[in-house]
Amino acid sequence: MAVKKSTKNIEQNTRLRRPEWLKVRLGIDSSYAEVRRVTADKKLHTVCESARCPNIGECWSRKTATFMILGNVCTRSCRFCNIEVGKPHEYDVQEPQRVADAVRELGLRHAVITSVTRDDLSDGGAFIFAETVRLIRKQQPGCSIEVLIPDFKGDLQDLDTVLDAAPDILNHNLETVERLQKDLRVQANYKTSFSILKHAKKRGFVTKSGIMLGVGETNGEVLQTLRDLRAADCDILTIGQYLPPTKEHYPLERFYTPEEFAGFREQALDMGFTHVESGPLVRSSYHADEQAVK
Repeated sequence: MAVKKSTKNIEQNTRLRRPEWLKVRLGIDSSYAEVRRVTADKKLHTVCESARCPNIGECWSRKTATFMILGNVCTRSCRFCNIEVGKPHEYDVQEPQRVADAVRELGLRHAVITSVTRDDLSDGGAFIFAETVRLIRKQQPGCSIEVLIPDFKGDLQDLDTVLDAAPDILNHNLETVERLQKDLRVQANYKTSFSILKHAKKRGFVTKSGIMLGVGETNGEVLQTLRDLRAADCDILTIGQYLPPTKEHYPLERFYTPEEFAGFREQALDMGFTHVESGPLVRSSYHADEQAVK
């Protein structure tokens, strides 16, 4: 299923020129090459590649990567995302082992596991998430593990399947402010996302969420979203600049300056978040290894 083309999207995304602070040079070194080799050899997907993350050079050079399990075809059509949408193939039951093998081979201290959304599966892929966590623990005992999960359609039993495997951080992104949820996330909603975060916190887990800026939100709406997250006792926050993957994706309204991102970071820390990454190039897994609770 292709993203529907919109004349407004194309005009808006063409009109705004990327400022200097958003221009990224791809750094390629031996660590970058090793991550690329291992993920290719193990036939693994990374969200770094599938979502065209601007930090791929920096992160892979640090030997960190976000593994994307359950294939690379998503059942949801979020308007900001570059991952292919359609009917996924059956999942590979050997994938968790290959991820664990890659984590061990790369000698990772912190691994991030995410997935496409699999509404076609009865458990949303929760078992594969849990098995991946368990096998990483077995293969690389000293590695901390973060799971960046979909909402499992609000099914808390599926969430418990993942939590029972004991990841170190439970990450679930809001993506945007409440008013713009349906415009960007289409099949998701604010209430369901908060039910996920609150349940994980109730069970004693470190929780994390993130939003992107530049899609038409107001400063007041951003701050209210941060207050809502703190009311849910969310621990870790990421704030980044939305960059349309193509001209046909959701229109970009404006670029925020590094100073504005720094301002949001200070306000978020004042609200009580334990760790905040806020900057134009910040994404969900940016510097995730520094956020892990050892």
